[in-house]
Amino acid sequence: MEVKMARRTLLWSMIMGLASFITIQVYGESSSPAAQFSGGHYREQMQKMQSMKASFLRRDLVSLPPSSISPSPSFAQAPSPSVTQSPRVYHVTSYGADPTGQTDSTEALFDAITDALEGPSDGWLMEGIVNLGGAHVDLEGGNYMITRPLRFPVAGRGNLMIHGGTLKASNNFPTDGYLIDLSATSGSEYNYEYVTLRDLMLDSNYRGGGIQVMNSLRTSIDNCYIAHFTTTGILVQGGHETYIRNSFLGQHITAGRDPGERKFSGTAINLMGNDNAITDVVIFSAAIGIMISGQANTLSGVHCYNKAAGFGGTGIYLKLPGLTQTRIVNSYLDYTGIVAEDPVELHISSSLFLGDAYILLKSINGVVNGVNIVDNMFSGSDKGVEIIQLDQRNGPFKMVDQVVIDRNNVKGMNVKATVARGSVQGNGSSWTIDLNPILLFPDLIRHVLYTLITSDSSFPNHALRNISDNRVFIESNVAVPASVFVMADQGSSYST
Repeated sequence: MEVKMARRTLLWSMIMGLASFITIQVYGESSSPAAQFSGGHYREQMQKMQSMKASFLRRDLVSLPPSSISPSPSFAQAPSPSVTQSPRVYHVTSYGADPTGQTDSTEALFDAITDALEGPSDGWLMEGIVNLGGAHVDLEGGNYMITRPLRFPVAGRGNLMIHGGTLKASNNFPTDGYLIDLSATSGSEYNYEYVTLRDLMLDSNYRGGGIQVMNSLRTSIDNCYIAHFTTTGILVQGGHETYIRNSFLGQHITAGRDPGERKFSGTAINLMGNDNAITDVVIFSAAIGIMISGQANTLSGVHCYNKAAGFGGTGIYLKLPGLTQTRIVNSYLDYTGIVAEDPVELHISSSLFLGDAYILLKSINGVVNGVNIVDNMFSGSDKGVEIIQLDQRNGPFKMVDQVVIDRNNVKGMNVKATVARGSVQGNGSSWTIDLNPILLFPDLIRHVLYTLITSDSSFPNHALRNISDNRVFIESNVAVPASVFVMADQGSSYST
């Protein structure tokens, strides 16, 4: 009996399977086909309608893994997109943003960002920072006009990216605003963590700035082009570890030799926080390329030709007297230089200074300590410009310690260093070597090494007699023909 029942069940399944391939045709009066459906096609159409219905039930378009959107042979309704654990992608055009830039997209962009910040979470990052699981706000390659800053409405969020398009300030955008503003505050130690701004062009339209990041942790600004700012291209206040990479900034879009260069204003990047890095960044127009007033920051691969020093421009301005803690390496200062106020723990190396660009040490309280300026290249126009200069209008540098300025390659400019070498030949009992043309600090020599070589058969006694005014005076007890070689160091005062 059981065998017969099994055979009947199998036969019935085969009949139903064949029936699923029977095509049902509906004819009108003219007997022409009006529609054709196979059993499988009908199920596919139902699933498409269900998916369309789900898309209308949410304003954001959710990117689901391929397994969750593949066709299914059952009629069971797909799970709600809101419960998926996949990263969410918020396409701004689905919120009504105009990708042509003809109409105001502020509210649509703001709604997309708000939904992303309030979307599904996956635990916590730092204490008080909700992990958004890698949510994306996708600008879809559009050009969007905004009339007010896109200021994040809530704080305490992390693991979010905004990418892939252009934002432009309208003609009535507030002049003190920033196109993207991460300045909302929270009760936590940090406002945001791991927010990434990538592949963006930000046009401030000569009204305000580009990006503001306040009290945030591990922010990435990558492959961005920021132009037409009047205040600051990127402002970082407080927080830690904002990384700015592979980006281009300029108040005016130019490639040098701009007839309006004398009028360039604003600051391209202002770091008012600690432990940040700027890597492979070009700054092509601004009064100040990079302003730093925080500690332990690193600059590498930076090219500044923002405004020539002869026009009053500064490539990099280190404005933290007494505790600089900044490293500048592998960079290119192109007709614009570096200013450091009372530098303490400053390292500049492996960089090129072109077009009479120089480094200026500016006295505020007369302190310079732990400074290395070594292994750089300086190229000028034979106008007598010194590669390192002192601004002592506020008073002389009185506390100079552990300063090494040496081994720099110089062409068409005047060498200045804290280590000088000189020699003199003569027949007599005294020799004077003037090291002022080389030594940076006036009337300061801490260590001297010298060698006296004579061809005379006598063995004279000789001694270092004086080192005042950066001159080394050596005297012997008898007159002899001699060559005297001297090396003087004014940068170290180690005590034992």
